[in-house]
Amino acid sequence: MEKEPITLIGLEKLKKELVFLKEKKRPKIVAAIAEARSHGDLKENAEYHAAKEEQSHNEGRITEINNIIARANVIDVTKINNDGKVIFGCTVFLENLDTGEKINYKIVGKDEADLKQKLIYFQSPIGKGLIGKNKKDLVEIDTPAGTKNFEITDVKYI
Repeated sequence: MEKEPITLIGLEKLKKELVFLKEKKRPKIVAAIAEARSHGDLKENAEYHAAKEEQSHNEGRITEINNIIARANVIDVTKINNDGKVIFGCTVFLENLDTGEKINYKIVGKDEADLKQKLIYFQSPIGKGLIGKNKKDLVEIDTPAGTKNFEITDVKYI
């Protein structure tokens, strides 16, 4: 079983989701199945089939989260020397040299990545292009949208 890096925050979010799915959602689904079952014939009982499908999705997600947690290699960047190097878990502040736009990304594991939240997967093109670089470096990254040129203006371990 290969270890998968994850940030402390990412692990906490998964644990909260797991508690919610087990303690809140699972009992609601069980109650919905019991209610639907009380309506009689299960062959043509849409509520029963919908509840069973929801139960299947919920249990699948619980299994998935348990597997992620079992493989988790928690990396706490606040305990790492801040020497300006881009590493897993750090937040990178960039200036797009083509547009002047300033942007920042936190480099995270696969299960935490969410571009809208500026959380990028360390194995993504941008993640790979930044890891190992240093503050003030100029970086050229090939993305699906074309080549982008950045300057790393800061690196924070938060």
